[in-house]
Amino acid sequence: MAIRPIVITGNPVLHRPAAKVAEFDDQLRALIADMYETMDAAHGVGLAAPQIGVGLRIFTYVFENEDGVAPRGVLVNPVLTPGKISEVAPDPDEEAEGCLSVPGQSWPLKRADWVRIAGQDENGDPVAFEANGWFARVMQHEYDHLDGKLYVDRLNTKWGKKAKKAIKNEAWSTDSTWMPGEDEDPFGH
Repeated sequence: MAIRPIVITGNPVLHRPAAKVAEFDDQLRALIADMYETMDAAHGVGLAAPQIGVGLRIFTYVFENEDGVAPRGVLVNPVLTPGKISEVAPDPDEEAEGCLSVPGQSWPLKRADWVRIAGQDENGDPVAFEANGWFARVMQHEYDHLDGKLYVDRLNTKWGKKAKKAIKNEAWSTDSTWMPGEDEDPFGH
């Protein structure tokens, strides 16, 4: 297992759809082990393979929930069905989201309060469950990475303008990264 650098917004791998996983082998399981280690070192609640520069449809998560779902897991080749998203403006105190690939930033975003997700585990066995509340938010956030979207791409006009300005001020390049456990934690954990 190894902690891998996290790529930052602007890197092309974050902005294109990831490829479906075809082989469930030791190489895949080693990648997933690295993802867990990187996610833990970064104090994240999820990590998608594109965030470590690997364009595959995989994400890990760690989130205590009340949905009867294991609080730590992986989804390979997931399919997500979201519930309805309210059209009410997001609450900046209750619905602010952050992302390891947009380090140090946090912006309010409205998400569905319920999702159904189905995919496979590291061995290719089927996994399916429903998620509610913040757990549903985590699933939607990580799933978006697999489709080449970051949460900042979904912000409303007001928050989107502020996020674009903040990101521009960071002056990240297309090959910017940060290393969990070595670089200063951008979220202050």
